Amino acid sequence: MSLSRIDPDLVFAWQAAHSIARGSPPPVRDRGGFRVDTHSEKETKRWVFPQLCDGLRAIAREITAPRHYLKLCGYDEELRSALPERWELQPSNYFMTTTAAPADARPLPDGYRMELERAGSAVRASVVAPDGAVAATGSAAETAEAFVYDRIETAPEHRRKGLGAAVMIALASGKLSPTSPQLLVATADGRGLYENLGWTVLGPFATATIPET
Repeated sequence: MSLSRIDPDLVFAWQAAHSIARGSPPPVRDRGGFRVDTHSEKETKRWVFPQLCDGLRAIAREITAPRHYLKLCGYDEELRSALPERWELQPSNYFMTTTAAPADARPLPDGYRMELERAGSAVRASVVAPDGAVAATGSAAETAEAFVYDRIETAPEHRRKGLGAAVMIALASGKLSPTSPQLLVATADGRGLYENLGWTVLGPFATATIPET
């Protein structure tokens, strides 16, 4: 199964801005991929590979502990073929981009309000419901090479009200460079939202980890 390869520089740009959005260390180059020593509660380290290579296979053989993640710009089957049995694939994601200019803000439903917090080159948007609960959230970060969106989420009871799109538009309003590419990695469910906003899929994005025992 073949696909057009994503430019490794674009993948690195995505991971660099993604790390800023999450407050993680910057990525470093490691055996054909990009490693982030996250040391978070969920994740010890992650590697992102633009394509399948011997470096990915070597890391997969070396790692035996959970909370290490291998990510590949490729199909699930391609990543699975490089992994020892102990690794387990995670739900499929999609690497996406858009060249569309940020849309104008739309009115939120009655009683909802938007809050924006900026910390350096990262920004977080939150939609607060009439009862004070957080209805939708999302983050973004910008570098000289990319503007990246991350963790766009809407609480189940507040879906189908346009809140996810409102968060995206609010985050995009902080974009400084008119030419830097806009990037994100979407879940299967989120892909439809982004396609409706003018995003296109660059390729599949596979992930694997070793389950906790």
